[in-house]
Amino acid sequence: MGTGSAGAGTLPLADRSIGEVAPLLDAGELSSRELVEACLGRIERDGTRLNTFLALGAERALAAADAADAARRAGDRRPLLGIPYALKDIFVTRALDDEGQPNGGLPTTAGSRILAGYLSPYASDAEERLAAAGAVLLGKANCDEFAMGSSNENSAYGPVRNPWDETLVPGGSSGGSSVAVAAGQAFFATGTDTGGSIRQPAALSGVVGMKPTYGRVSRYGMVAFASSLDQCGPFGRSVRDVALVLGALAGHDPRDATSVDEPVPDYVAALDGEVRGLRLGVPREFFVPGMEPGVEQAVRAAVDVLASAGADIVEVSLPSTDKGLATYYIITPAEASANLARYDGIRYGHTAGVDDLIENYRLTRGQGFGPEVKRRIILGTYALSAGYYDAYYLKAQQVRTLIKAEFDEVLGTVDALLAPTSPSVAFKIGAKTEDPLLMYLNDACTLPVNIAGLPGISLPCGLSDGLPVGFQVIGRAFDEATVLRVADAYERVAGFADLRPPTAQD
Repeated sequence: MGTGSAGAGTLPLADRSIGEVAPLLDAGELSSRELVEACLGRIERDGTRLNTFLALGAERALAAADAADAARRAGDRRPLLGIPYALKDIFVTRALDDEGQPNGGLPTTAGSRILAGYLSPYASDAEERLAAAGAVLLGKANCDEFAMGSSNENSAYGPVRNPWDETLVPGGSSGGSSVAVAAGQAFFATGTDTGGSIRQPAALSGVVGMKPTYGRVSRYGMVAFASSLDQCGPFGRSVRDVALVLGALAGHDPRDATSVDEPVPDYVAALDGEVRGLRLGVPREFFVPGMEPGVEQAVRAAVDVLASAGADIVEVSLPSTDKGLATYYIITPAEASANLARYDGIRYGHTAGVDDLIENYRLTRGQGFGPEVKRRIILGTYALSAGYYDAYYLKAQQVRTLIKAEFDEVLGTVDALLAPTSPSVAFKIGAKTEDPLLMYLNDACTLPVNIAGLPGISLPCGLSDGLPVGFQVIGRAFDEATVLRVADAYERVAGFADLRPPTAQD
């Protein structure tokens, strides 16, 4: 049993997993309305203090819950029917009708003032798929502005706070999503992962978070940061919950040119609890200099658990890992510079309203973007400029190819890789904001996985100094089933699926 909470059977309703409440829903012993009310109660109590949500649709959620309950009484047994969730405010939600008038839907801000009050005329693929699965949308979760950040301190609407200790960051950029799940404000949530923005907040908040293979989940309707790296994925309270939600999100979408037409397996069926006979690699380079001793100890203990369960553990090498950080912070600012050029005071979002075109550009972007977004736009524009493109951007793409080739070679010899998620546990709000490089180092263990386009999951593997530690499983492209299988097998033996922040209890 995990430290920091009661056993799963005695957990308050809002802290239980989907796997625990689903049988009660099917048996008629629990209603979707009760689940939504439990989450709304937590949001009312803790949401403002933790700064989890940027928009909430309580009345719509209760109406959707009632509709789900009616559908279940009529025999509908969709696994996510009536389950309340949070959508990262980087996914557009349809908020205008066919005539362009507000329909009562939720706005989309991407955590930025430049999109304050933006009402989308269409829904993201993620919202559509989850609606088709019968899940109940509670609201839009806070996030770092345009998903740029490792701590969720870059939101224009204030930092999200970690429910394990409100003086600490929850990780970013999907901090609102991870905290919503950790604090009992939603049963699952969506996030985006460009360099670790699902796995890192999952680690620091003590929940499970998965980045699927690039192309496995549609990016349609996801506000772009770095298009060759961004990927949608789920947060949950157990590996099984994450597998269930991933099954609803995954699949080909012709509206997204990067969506891959690969069959989607039954991820839940792959969770057999067995790792005997699997060959699992531990990359020595992922235990980076400066890693906190408590983190390394917890992760190595997690590896030992899988060895005891019958997995064959081998040390492997990914020698270009130390080049991943520099590669990532050339490619992503360059792509962000191009993607964010559309926010110019004319086509989208906020405008300064000045007649002079150039002055309107300057004021609009100066007022609308926060410091981290401006920093990355400047870096990216520089890397793409004449005389520097070959030296920086082109070189970074070449190193990217090398990093992917190394992963492919190693994953040709093992079934999956085991590593830390973050080199540290959650840190104080404001501790690293004055040193961007120190902040960027938080993603050292996650961003190589994005560069290679591979699937990875983070799940709790214990506590260090009373705070959650994340354990990462990385797999071959489109082999999320094996990643989930390994993570689930560990979770069953280690017993950290019931890990909850003490402050979340009713």
